Amino acid sequence: MTAQLLDGKAIASHIQQTIRLRVQERLASGVRAPGLAVILVGRDAASEIYVRNKRRACLETGINSFFYDLPAQVSPDELLSLIDRLNEDPMVDGILVQQPLPPQIDQEQVVERIRPDKDVDGFHAYNLGRLALGIPVLRPCTPRGVMTLLESTGVVLRGQEAVVVGASNVVGKPMALELLRAECTVTVCHIATRDLPEQVARAEVLIVAVGHPHLIQGSWIRPGAIVVDVGINRHPNGRLVGDVVFEAACTRAAWITPVPGGVGPMTVATLLSNTLDAAEQLHR
Repeated sequence: MTAQLLDGKAIASHIQQTIRLRVQERLASGVRAPGLAVILVGRDAASEIYVRNKRRACLETGINSFFYDLPAQVSPDELLSLIDRLNEDPMVDGILVQQPLPPQIDQEQVVERIRPDKDVDGFHAYNLGRLALGIPVLRPCTPRGVMTLLESTGVVLRGQEAVVVGASNVVGKPMALELLRAECTVTVCHIATRDLPEQVARAEVLIVAVGHPHLIQGSWIRPGAIVVDVGINRHPNGRLVGDVVFEAACTRAAWITPVPGGVGPMTVATLLSNTLDAAEQLHR
């Protein structure tokens, strides 16, 4: 068996084309373009790359972007004050604070300070709570993007045995909620899970989001499984690798995401979708 690639780059490009057309329709009807504010604190190299990709995607889709580069030494009050101003700015539909944040900043306080209807990352307790209840408004970007990838396979997810490796608030937990909404049977594995290979081997749908290079061995993969590798890690040789041993997994899986080019582009495209949804459904 040779796995088919889940080409996140191609699917994300299609999503962005659709967004561009919807933005153009708004402008043609006399309605302003959606606005996205992105706050970068400090000079983290990876974060700068992510922000640059978001800036480019905004330009390509016609979404107005407002970027705020703050020094690493910024005080919590200064950052929260900026968020307050953006919360009240009628030109801003979405606010994103790029992570990670420096140690003097309380990440949870920052997330909770963003107005839920502008929380295009989908991290606010209100939005996660709505997702848990099955009545989502703004859904976390990476899990929503993963669901789009899964839907592109044409595989019926209802009743599938799904295993999520990683229990973070950013990916693992909301990913489990998304899979439950799709009526999968869901297992979440984490640092205290016993016999991880056995858990992985049961998965018809496997989502891995740990940030540990090559944690998941190809021999663990159930034949015919769908494998989505959210992890992206810098190998000592400089190459980017995922949490799954890609080459070995390809011999057993039916579908698999590449790293890079799988989940990453979907996260950016979904952020733009959330921004447009916020403009259309919540702010008009």
